[in-house]
Amino acid sequence: MTGGTSLAAVSATAPAGASSTAASAQSKTPMMSRDDVTRILDSNRKIVSPQGIDEKIKVRIGGIDQWLSIRGKDRRNPILLFLHGGPASPAMPEAYTFQTPWEDYFTVVQWDQRGAGKTYRANTEEAMAPGMSIDGMTNDAAEVVQYLRQRYGKSKIFLLGHSWGTVLGVTLAQRHPDWFYAYISVGQVVNGRHNEEAGYAFALQHAKAEGNAEAVRELESIAPYPGNSIGLKAIGIRSKWEMYYGALAYGRHDYKFEDDAEELSPDYSEEDLDAIGKGAVFSFKYLAKPLLAVDFDNVTHFGCPVIVFVGQHDYTTSYELTEQWFAKIQAPSKHLVVFADSAHMIMQDQPGRFLVHLVTDALPLAQKAGDAAPAEVARDQ
Repeated sequence: MTGGTSLAAVSATAPAGASSTAASAQSKTPMMSRDDVTRILDSNRKIVSPQGIDEKIKVRIGGIDQWLSIRGKDRRNPILLFLHGGPASPAMPEAYTFQTPWEDYFTVVQWDQRGAGKTYRANTEEAMAPGMSIDGMTNDAAEVVQYLRQRYGKSKIFLLGHSWGTVLGVTLAQRHPDWFYAYISVGQVVNGRHNEEAGYAFALQHAKAEGNAEAVRELESIAPYPGNSIGLKAIGIRSKWEMYYGALAYGRHDYKFEDDAEELSPDYSEEDLDAIGKGAVFSFKYLAKPLLAVDFDNVTHFGCPVIVFVGQHDYTTSYELTEQWFAKIQAPSKHLVVFADSAHMIMQDQPGRFLVHLVTDALPLAQKAGDAAPAEVARDQ
């Protein structure tokens, strides 16, 4: 990430024949620095309600400093802890693009996990290394949940896992079902190896059907995929073409729209942004093989409600594997929502519908226990 990002203000369209005037006006248009943009974005989403919470804090978790963003309009609302993907792909820097409406109904917690973003930057690699495992990071997640429950006086919270975060989410929900109103699964990793096979097959099938010689050549160069081991180069090729055919963000060939949004994040400094890539390389060394070995095919008994959100075009984590897994789940209650115009990034692909289902499918589970702010009051005039 480079510093000194500047954005030109959008100028009005000039009439025909006025190009020199437009050019002159454009040359006088003030430039906006990154600091200007982030200040405006932060002001726009400022939480001003007396019961509100708006904090970015560093907490001692698992023997290291780990960063949390805690935001909500009313602290009486239930807490929703977001377990980000990756590994080491924090959602905090992009959350401002989809999260603000959630904050009317939930106190939303974004946590930069061990090895990710702000948390990577706050610690040495040597200090983080001992806990860089699924078990160690699940223990971290448990400490975060306990911190939130105790600090805010909540008997239960919502646990939302996205992508890699679903690995921690399933494991934690299995261990401590009494802590959660529900486990909310988004882009579920069911079986790491089968998932990689499905994503690779999807990309290769589309490349051949389209006659994309470059894609076919690159994908076939890493066959058989994933094989007995998996490297950064092979993952990069699979991800590149899987993304190109819309399995990450529906209808898009790449993820630049979200990368650009991260560059303007009001929650991240440029140094924090630089730490994302470094943290991903560090985390890969410890977590790539364990992620490939994940097998939840028979992990289907839950002691808390389960809500599963699926993007109909998701092959980053195969929607087909997720729907098969959901059919076997036994829980106090379960609910499946399939988003017809989404791939893996449902929050960005269909943000309005995502919010609607959080409010209609998840929130009532907390309201039944009286853990929500008073409902709106409708007044007839």
